[in-house]
Amino acid sequence: MLDRRKFLTVAGAGAASLALAACNGSTEPTDDEEPADEQPAADEQPAEPVAVRAVALKGPTAMGLVRFMSEVDNGNLADNDYSFDIVASPDEVTPLVAKGEVDIAAVPANLASVLYNKTEKGVRAIAINTLGVLYICELGDTVHSVADLKGKTIYASGKGSTPEYGLQYVLEKNGLVVGTDVQIEWKSEHAECVQALAMSSGPAVAMLPQPFVTTAQAQNDQIRVALDLTEEWDAVQTGDEQSTMITGAAIVRAAFADENPAAVDAFLEHYAESVDFVNESVEEAAELVGSYDIVAAQVAQKAIPECNIVCITGDEMAEKLSGYLDVLAEQNPQAVGGAVPGDDFYYGA
Repeated sequence: MLDRRKFLTVAGAGAASLALAACNGSTEPTDDEEPADEQPAADEQPAEPVAVRAVALKGPTAMGLVRFMSEVDNGNLADNDYSFDIVASPDEVTPLVAKGEVDIAAVPANLASVLYNKTEKGVRAIAINTLGVLYICELGDTVHSVADLKGKTIYASGKGSTPEYGLQYVLEKNGLVVGTDVQIEWKSEHAECVQALAMSSGPAVAMLPQPFVTTAQAQNDQIRVALDLTEEWDAVQTGDEQSTMITGAAIVRAAFADENPAAVDAFLEHYAESVDFVNESVEEAAELVGSYDIVAAQVAQKAIPECNIVCITGDEMAEKLSGYLDVLAEQNPQAVGGAVPGDDFYYGA
C-alpha cells in the first residue's frame, strides 16, 4: 500500500508523462513503450486511519470483543487507531457518550434508545451484541416457575436498564407486581449480587447474567439456575406481540458515523470476526477474557456457550431491536427514554 507521500510522487510523475505525451499529440504508448500503470481514482484510495474510541461493559459485551482487542494490542490491525476501555456499570458509559468522549459503546439494549432520545438523535445502533443472558439463580430449591417467586426478595443489578425491565416484564406477564408480590434489592454491580447470593446463610434468589452465573456457582456449588428469563420471555409472547429478548447493543455517535462511515464499517467487520472467534474457539477466547480481567479464564470457558454473544447488524438488527424496544415502551415509555427511536436510529438498515 502506498503511503500518502509516495502516492503524491507517483501521481505527479504520471501527470508529467501525460503532459509530455500530449505535447507529442497523443497519449497512446508507442510500440516500444509499456502502457503506464493506471492510477486509481481518488475516491478509491484507502480511507485515512482515524481514532476510534470504544467502551464495553464487563460481561458478555466485552467478552465478544476480546479477539478484536487482542489484535489491536498485538499491532495486527492498523486500518484505524482503535482504543478500548472496559467498565463495570452502564452509569459509567452514559456520560462518556453524552460528552462525546467515546465513539462506539456496547451498552444495555434499552440504554441505546435512552441515549438516542437524551442526545436528540445523537447516537445510532450498529449491532445487537448479546441476546438473552439473564437467569434467576437460587441458593435452595424452591423456585421452579415464575409463580414461585411470589413473596421472595431478588438480588439484582442493572436498575434502569435491560435487567430491570426484562425482569419486570416477565413478572407482570405472570401476574406478579414488583414491590407487592416480589421485592427487588438492587445492587450497583453484578459482582455484588454474586457475593450476596454465594455468602447467604439461608435460601436466597438473585437475577444474574452470564458469566456471573458461573462465577457464583464457582463460589458456591449449591447455587442452581432456577429460571432462564429468555425462555420465560418467549413463553409469554402472544398473538402479534412477538419479540426477542435482547440484552446488549453497540451504538455509535451519529456525528462520528457521518464523518467516518468507513471506520464504522471496519469496526463492525472486526467485531463480527471477534464474535465468531469467541463462539468457535472457546478455550482460546476464555484465556483472552481472563487476560483482560473480565472474568477468570476457567469461568469464561464454562460461561461462553451460555452467553448468547452475537453480532447482528443491518435489517435483522433493526427488526429484532425495534420489536424489543416496542415491548419495553408499552410497559414503560421511560424504559426507552420516552419514545421508541425512528428509522434513523438503525445504522445500515
